[in-house]
Amino acid sequence: QVQLVESGGGLVQAGGSLRLSCAASGRMFGTRYMGWFRQAPGKEREFVARISWIGDITYYTDSVKGRFTISRENAKTAVNLQMNSLEPEDTAVYYCAAGNDRFGTVGAPNYWGQGTQVTVSS
Repeated sequence: QVQLVESGGGLVQAGGSLRLSCAASGRMFGTRYMGWFRQAPGKEREFVARISWIGDITYYTDSVKGRFTISRENAKTAVNLQMNSLEPEDTAVYYCAAGNDRFGTVGAPNYWGQGTQVTVSS
């Protein structure tokens, strides 16, 4: 079993920045990808970004390209999401995810965090 714990959410003005972190623990064997999803009020959960455990290959949804950066911390089994130039449309609960599939392209995560709220005011 894999446990994921997010941190770093909060309230920020449009144009500002936030950094989310996700710490993973447990049996990580076979987990090849970590990443982030988000869910805005009244909307379905959507993919945001993904990074591979081998090679640090990244993949983003179009709406965050050039603004968000996902990175991995090898020693800590953690991933970060640096979010710049935030827009009110980025307001959502952000969920850390991990799994074997290339979620966002194919398949779905095997594990989810509890989520952290990001609110961007206009």
